[in-house]
Amino acid sequence: MPWSVQPIGQVTEVGTVHDLIETKGRHGALSSDLDRRIVDAAAAYMADEDNGIGFVYSGWAQAALPHRRLKDDQAWQINSDKVKLLLEPGRRASDDGEPVWVGVPYGSRARLIMLYLQTEALRTNSREIELGKSLRDWLTRLGIPIGGKSLRDVREQAERISRCRLSFHVQSAGRAGLVNQNIVDAAMFVDAADSGQGTLFLETARLSETFYEQLRKHPVPLEEAAIRAINNNSMALDLYCWLAYRLHVLTAPRPVTWKALMGQFGTAYKEQFHFKPRFLENLHLALAVYRDAKVDVDERGLILRPSRPPVAPKQGGSSLRSA
Repeated sequence: MPWSVQPIGQVTEVGTVHDLIETKGRHGALSSDLDRRIVDAAAAYMADEDNGIGFVYSGWAQAALPHRRLKDDQAWQINSDKVKLLLEPGRRASDDGEPVWVGVPYGSRARLIMLYLQTEALRTNSREIELGKSLRDWLTRLGIPIGGKSLRDVREQAERISRCRLSFHVQSAGRAGLVNQNIVDAAMFVDAADSGQGTLFLETARLSETFYEQLRKHPVPLEEAAIRAINNNSMALDLYCWLAYRLHVLTAPRPVTWKALMGQFGTAYKEQFHFKPRFLENLHLALAVYRDAKVDVDERGLILRPSRPPVAPKQGGSSLRSA
């Protein structure tokens, strides 16, 4: 079996979802005891013939953005086994002379915008990124309709990304990664009243030099088909990126405790018994779009096993070379 997840207290092996879809089809798989969301995600991924590739900096695969909105003046810190991320909100000048806190980026839309910025930077081999129609087209390709509330959400998250500052502290051998860096060095904002209908508030951006160089040195290739199938679920997106980063470099099984998992993915939860069910739901969704991932669950946490990456090295490398 390509991957296996045996949730605590459940008999059904979710790892059979791909086999069920292949042998019985989506409707046949839905007649089993599997969660409909897992079947739908796996079926959408398996039926997707688009072989597009996206990229994220490896730091984001180890420490991600918040899932929900924080207070506008609140910073965000998250710790994984090797990385600490500190994300600080930016401020916007106001007419009354009192700067306004913008807040840190959060949720699935912010993650998709970040994925676009990083993918475009590597594709074009440039820190200068065109947004506006280009970002709108890309989000549409990922299944995100751009209009109404969705457009407002994208505008808001784009501004939050452009104004925030981050620190990636690498805890290996006492080294620090990105310290006090903006993700975006410069951005051009278009007055919504003057912009054309359907355009995005943020039109152009330039990634900071330090962030861009780290991205070039440490990119993690991802399948756009996988992102598309789980595009509205921020934790599932984080888990997919994390597994894409971790599994293919393993040479032996690696246990990860519930405490470590909660520290990285469940900082919003006070108790593990609240965190575990939510985590497992999203783990199943991530594995539904990463068929070659080998992960086991037990009472102590996860056991990660060496697995093929979601994007073959030559495929990812060719994408970088052609950028």
